[in-house]
Amino acid sequence: MTLVVILSLVIGLLLGLLGGGGSILTVPVLVYLLDIEPKTAIATSLVVVGVTSFAAVINYARRGRVCWRTGLIFGVAGMVGAYGGGRLAAFVPGGVLLLLFAAIMFATALAMLRGRRPTGADAGRVKPVCPRDLPLLAIIFDGLMVGALTGLIGAGGGFLVVPALNLLGALPMHAAIGTSLLVIAMKSFAGLAGYISHVRIDLQLVSIVTGFAVLGSLFGGLLSRRVSGPALRRIFALFVIGVACYLLYKEITFELIAETKETLLKHSDFLWGMATMLGVVAIVWLWRWIHSQGLHQKKSMYAELR
Repeated sequence: MTLVVILSLVIGLLLGLLGGGGSILTVPVLVYLLDIEPKTAIATSLVVVGVTSFAAVINYARRGRVCWRTGLIFGVAGMVGAYGGGRLAAFVPGGVLLLLFAAIMFATALAMLRGRRPTGADAGRVKPVCPRDLPLLAIIFDGLMVGALTGLIGAGGGFLVVPALNLLGALPMHAAIGTSLLVIAMKSFAGLAGYISHVRIDLQLVSIVTGFAVLGSLFGGLLSRRVSGPALRRIFALFVIGVACYLLYKEITFELIAETKETLLKHSDFLWGMATMLGVVAIVWLWRWIHSQGLHQKKSMYAELR
């Protein structure tokens, strides 16, 4: 239990410092240290991450680093997606959810290692903390997608929310972190509402882990004023990759393969529908990427002519 307490403090520290990353540790801690069934662990992590994020956002709000309008729009869309993801999780084997969780961990680690590349438009410009003009459709769409992921695998999505708010919402990095905590809290509670219909939670364990995580988030909020983010993000990304590799090592078994095959056969129509939706999304993304490349080429040619 001592190790659980220490890791609970680390979970809160990461949320308070980086605006995400808590659930990446919470689920493995509950599954492998406390031997909790995966779906119950995911539901428990939603409580821990939701309450801890809500506590951490207070510290950012006091410093004016929470964009309430952007966060509420993104958060409401995320709550809808999270509730749907939580209900969908009832039809997916727990082992498959953990493998999906590992895949998200790899993606998260790569995103942290890459970081955000500054653009030419950012140079020499002083941006407001909370811009007035918002790309509503983009924010709502991203909120739905990240929310569905939150509800499905218990990931608060902080390292998905922060880049989305930073790039699409045009929020400065410190404001994106503070606002992401508001969004994470909203989505976590909505995802829990989807899970609670088919999962039971140990309230005593939740109280212990959440209490120490909240304490850690307070320290994280204080450290965020002094600690430089890039080096810490890189170190944490390597740690996330290590945990993801361990998850894959533990979960890829012949039993899981057989269970997944049986699930695919039982819900083939649903899976074909999901595959079609993903295909449409991929085509739209490819179309936007191709046209953006053409636009960049036109701009560069225009610059050379001038």
